[in-house]
Amino acid sequence: MKDKKIKNVFRKGPIPAEFIGEAIAKHQVKTQIGAHAIFAGQIRADEIDEKKVVAIEYTSYEEMANLKFHEIREGTFDKYDLTCMHIYHSLGLVPTGEISLFVFVSAPHRKIVFEALEYVVDEIKAKAPVFGKEIFN
Repeated sequence: MKDKKIKNVFRKGPIPAEFIGEAIAKHQVKTQIGAHAIFAGQIRADEIDEKKVVAIEYTSYEEMANLKFHEIREGTFDKYDLTCMHIYHSLGLVPTGEISLFVFVSAPHRKIVFEALEYVVDEIKAKAPVFGKEIFN
């Protein structure tokens, strides 16, 4: 299932739990799916130089980043037998405890979704031009 249209993966601020729940619920009608795997990247309250992270502010060259996310997505479909995949990344300020990256993959069988999810998250972290700046208290 390839969709050649380049999608905007970005959402302003944190990705709410309700949005994640709705994404899952929308797939209940797709009865050829046997497994979903989800990655939800959450902002940690790390301590750096005796200062605590209270948020991360994300910026990106959106057009370039959306193209890179598209390439990663299509490359994942080429590599794995997936039914569908959704990627969302925050822009702007995301407080600690909130979600900034949501990746959702679906396939007929469970082994494929775990492998594909790890692959796509690693590719995003290595190649997507999204930049995070820690904000301290």
